[in-house]
Amino acid sequence: MLNRAPSLPPLRVLIAAPRGFCAGVDRAIQIVELALERFGAPVFVRHEIVHNRFVVDRLREMGAVFVDELDEVPDDRPVVFSAHGVPKSVPAEAQNRSLTYVDATCPLVSKVHRQAERLIAEGRHILFIGHAGHPEVIGTFGQVPSGSMTLIETVEDVGRLELAEPTTLAFLTQTTLSVDDTAAIVAALKARFPEIRAPRSEDICYATSNRQAAVKAIAPECDKLLVIGSPNSSNSLRLAEVAQRMGVPARLIERASDIDWDWLGEPSTLGLTAGASAPELLIREVVDALGSRFEVTEEQADHSPERMIFKLPRELVA
Repeated sequence: MLNRAPSLPPLRVLIAAPRGFCAGVDRAIQIVELALERFGAPVFVRHEIVHNRFVVDRLREMGAVFVDELDEVPDDRPVVFSAHGVPKSVPAEAQNRSLTYVDATCPLVSKVHRQAERLIAEGRHILFIGHAGHPEVIGTFGQVPSGSMTLIETVEDVGRLELAEPTTLAFLTQTTLSVDDTAAIVAALKARFPEIRAPRSEDICYATSNRQAAVKAIAPECDKLLVIGSPNSSNSLRLAEVAQRMGVPARLIERASDIDWDWLGEPSTLGLTAGASAPELLIREVVDALGSRFEVTEEQADHSPERMIFKLPRELVA
């Protein structure tokens, strides 16, 4: 009599869409790759080009060298600034040293920078909704004179504000925030300061909003949800929060090797998504790992394709 291998438990894997790389991340990675082609290795990168260890490690293998500050960059080598944006002092220092540099700041982050400059020129004080210490926040604060912007992280922060000129306020936001949390903070700001100037358009980027909406769409069908992304990735952390607030246990993982199988158990339907800095091959890696323990039925959520494309810097494509 033949010995049959024990059957694997069934698992429906519901993959959110859209997910993974956004146009800004795609552009930033291409910038480093093109800089390596144009200038040869090593090319220095100030901070992580995007918040994903797999991406950073791959670029490091190609010849990118990641540093914290410009004083670690030799005078004769090029440097790329990360997608999160940098204070004005950073390109100014590069110019003073005659360094060759390429700015990979996401155009949607640059849009917030320009809005900040215009608002300050109008004599307004900016209330900036964001997370303390995030590179994007540091970069945006570095676009305007010290003291002309105040960080707001929570609704409670709004109540604690003491401002000399409450009628000349404006607000802007980090591009990778929770849509729901930000809406609550904005409502509190408008309630307390009815004359506050709002941005001309939504600051939270299309990719962040779309990925959060995609998790909300699949969460009601899921027993648990995995988010592929780095722990320092704001938009990835928000995806896990979205699921948890809908009552779906969620975990952030960087790779398939990070799956906690005891936590996962044997769900009937597992949701799967990836933050805007996570490549699609990590989704495939996780699905393959699940397939070693479950009889996987894979299902892609319906979605409208994202068609955003950002131009590359002229100095790299000329």
